[in-house]
Amino acid sequence: MSTTDRPATQPTTDDPRGLTGSLGVGSIVFMVVAAAAPLTVIAGTVPLGIAAGNGPAFPTTFALCCVILLLFAVGFCAMSRHIPNAGAFYAYIARGLGRATGTGAAFLALVTYTAVQLAVYGYIGAVVDGLVQHYGGPAPPWWLWSIVALGVVAVLGYRHIELSSRVLGTLLVAEVAIVLVLDLVVIGRGGGSAEGLSTALVQPSQVVSGSLGIAIMFAIASFIGFEATAVFRDEARDPNRTIPRATYLALVVIGVFYTLSSWSVVSAWGDTAAVEQATADPGNMIITTITNVLGPVGGDVAQVLLCTSLFAALLSFHNVLARYLFSLGGSGALPAACGRSHPRHASPHVASLTQTLTALVFVVVFAIAGMDPVTQVFAWMAGTATLGVLALMALTCAAVIVFFRRERLDTRLWQTVVAPVLGLAGLLVCLWLTVSNFPTLIGGSAGLAAGIGAILVLAFVFGLFWSRRRPATLPEPTAPAPAADAA
Repeated sequence: MSTTDRPATQPTTDDPRGLTGSLGVGSIVFMVVAAAAPLTVIAGTVPLGIAAGNGPAFPTTFALCCVILLLFAVGFCAMSRHIPNAGAFYAYIARGLGRATGTGAAFLALVTYTAVQLAVYGYIGAVVDGLVQHYGGPAPPWWLWSIVALGVVAVLGYRHIELSSRVLGTLLVAEVAIVLVLDLVVIGRGGGSAEGLSTALVQPSQVVSGSLGIAIMFAIASFIGFEATAVFRDEARDPNRTIPRATYLALVVIGVFYTLSSWSVVSAWGDTAAVEQATADPGNMIITTITNVLGPVGGDVAQVLLCTSLFAALLSFHNVLARYLFSLGGSGALPAACGRSHPRHASPHVASLTQTLTALVFVVVFAIAGMDPVTQVFAWMAGTATLGVLALMALTCAAVIVFFRRERLDTRLWQTVVAPVLGLAGLLVCLWLTVSNFPTLIGGSAGLAAGIGAILVLAFVFGLFWSRRRPATLPEPTAPAPAADAA
């Protein structure tokens, strides 16, 4: 990213602070959908939502959350056309709510995305260990597999973004394909039980049954990653068009996939049996479902693809975090070295290495502490990330409203007022539900929940004070080029 008056979207090859690329809508969608880890959500979150949330109507919750996030995306995309910076949340909040608040949000984002990446490192260690032992392999500690994955991610993250996008595209197609095959077979058979295809998702009484609050909490957490489209701005082809289109498309793809596939899982069992299975064996429900519908080979393939799904999420979040560090380094909020790009790969190599070392340190600490990779590392870190992302999105909605009211660069009522206000209201409800049910989300005590909340608050407060010591600089907001208005 450039700190001069030259727009950050037009880096040159000899600029030590510039990132280059020609990512299109498809490439960016692949990366952010991979971060959402679709197969992992269907395998891990859906059974929990069915068991602890609103039962067989849980698929509807994905659709409701998708609508809320689409409202958020309207203002988010409108602002992206005027902020020539890849800092996303950080840059938008700084321009709307002030530099200090933006820096606080930046440090909150670093903690949030570090947490979600660490959650996946714990989960992938456990899943790979289970897969290897399933085939009679050795049983080393879970963290060894996590470190192997970390090494591969480090190599790919150091290289040009196009390499990561190709890897993520391949892995994403594979994991989505196995679930879509399941969907088609279940729908083609008219369900997997005498009840036929489930109708609970369209019955209001079913949707509000059980604990809708917990269901929304689990569902909203499943979308983490879609908002990262803006951090690839400097590497996108025609970013004023590409970023909004990628954001909307990623949200719709994720929302439709989650709703359809979770409905298929419920239909494969029947409403009552689905709740019973999700309660009795949530960890293996999706593998059992695929095995029952597609046979043992399908189940084995799904186990392998669950590992690749988690790896894709790791690589995607690594790229996101590296670009946050890069943006902060380029703006002066962090040491300038973080804002330098590789002379040959045009990648944020220093930021990437920094992120790799940070993740390695935490994985080693978790290993020394003897933490369980799923019930502790994954649950605690994923809960931390959910709370952090919701807070960041709510702040961004507020920033959008203030920014357009002050700058008057866009006077469209829906894009700059109505949708952001509705999105903010929805996000505040989701944030309140998450805080209220946070001990359930992390599988821990109220004391642990309070401790995690305190860490997030401290990260934000630290950023407020840090902004006085190292005030960041950002490009001035601009009016979009005429061609971009059609985006």
